[in-house]
Amino acid sequence: MNTQNLINKYHVAAPRYTSYPTVPYWNTDVPDISQWKESVKFSFDQSNSGNGISLYVHLPFCESLCTYCGCNTRITRNHQVEDPYIKAVLKEWALYREVFADKPKIREIHLGGGTPTFFAAENLKLLINGLTADADLHPDAEFSFEAHPNNTGEDHLRTLYDLGFRRLSLGIQDFDPKVQKIINRMQSFEQVKAVTDLAREIGYTSINFDLIYGLPLQTYEGLGDTIFQVEKLMPDRIAFYSYAHVPWIKPGQRSFTEADLPSVDDKQRLYELGRQMFTSMGYEEIGMDHFALITDSLFKAEHSGELHRNFMGYTHQYTQLMVGLGVSSISDSWFAFAQNVKKVEDYLKLVNNGNLPVFKGHHLTEEDLIIRKHILNLMCKGKTNWDINEPLTDAMVSGLERAKTLQEDGLLIITDHGLIVTPLGKRFLRNICMAFDAHLWASQPETQLFSMAG
Repeated sequence: MNTQNLINKYHVAAPRYTSYPTVPYWNTDVPDISQWKESVKFSFDQSNSGNGISLYVHLPFCESLCTYCGCNTRITRNHQVEDPYIKAVLKEWALYREVFADKPKIREIHLGGGTPTFFAAENLKLLINGLTADADLHPDAEFSFEAHPNNTGEDHLRTLYDLGFRRLSLGIQDFDPKVQKIINRMQSFEQVKAVTDLAREIGYTSINFDLIYGLPLQTYEGLGDTIFQVEKLMPDRIAFYSYAHVPWIKPGQRSFTEADLPSVDDKQRLYELGRQMFTSMGYEEIGMDHFALITDSLFKAEHSGELHRNFMGYTHQYTQLMVGLGVSSISDSWFAFAQNVKKVEDYLKLVNNGNLPVFKGHHLTEEDLIIRKHILNLMCKGKTNWDINEPLTDAMVSGLERAKTLQEDGLLIITDHGLIVTPLGKRFLRNICMAFDAHLWASQPETQLFSMAG
């Protein structure tokens, strides 16, 4: 079967597998907070003295709505929201600190959004100083933040650098003015260049550009021009995401219609264009959706077998415990997941009343943990193994049966004790992982829950 036929065959709605089980299949909408705290405490006791812990902070505010966006955001130009929100995040952190038996050792902090640079530099300084005030930093600690080129000033870059940040991710998406207009994200190449150049001058060691293929009005020529402009700046990493059209979840996407989107075939041509251009520019493909220069830590992590994936995406930093702070953030104790409430008002009320703002969760079963391990290995290492003397679970047996079709199509190799993703199969990682997703196969949804693969 040729590549285009495979693309058509496997063009189905699929999770991105930043977790297993994926959020729609979590087993409780009203988690037991005491049980969640016990899971956090257990994980902290197991891992803090070694790898340390990760913190993700969701800063949801944006001054305008980017209509393609699938993130949890709050649109406002009222910057008076900054102070109460930061105070609430620090109160939530204090609630977790009460669960820990010792001083936390922080290995990773990531500020996501929303638009973290919506916040004034001084307020971000208060946030980071509050998080690290009574904590130790791991010797390999890494801090990173997402930024909008239009509102990221020198004060943001210098303040965060002084606080220990060395990684910066800029949301570019596309430089084509027609695309920028329809998705309501106007930014010039000159603005992006100014932020990139200044960040490098200050000392940031890793800069990522987010680009999206499959956007409304996006064309082959337009994306090619965008990538030519990206080549002038040569970011250390590129995240090349497939646009997820989910207007039933994100009403902002109703500002355009499916008629504005590239066809399935055209979208795949866009992907192939990006992939070919990035590799010709010297980037290596990392896992799924990511490209990195050989000098970047993400490339080194993949080649050393240390690449990891969590709710923040791919990282070279492995921690067992990740605490998510802020509205809609997800925490991962490895044995359980918990998500915060999605409305700012609900979040502020719960935290200010001394309650963890969790509203949804999942405690992983033994089978979940086994499948999670194999899916994580496939996503990060392109292969996975099991003990040949150990009986496979029913879910793994069923997954291997489904995987036979993938093997026939040349996407993976099934051995006596493992799986190996082929070079062709790398672009179908989401489909390969789906074969082993026991929750998805046990509860086939009547409505579409995920974006289309590829």
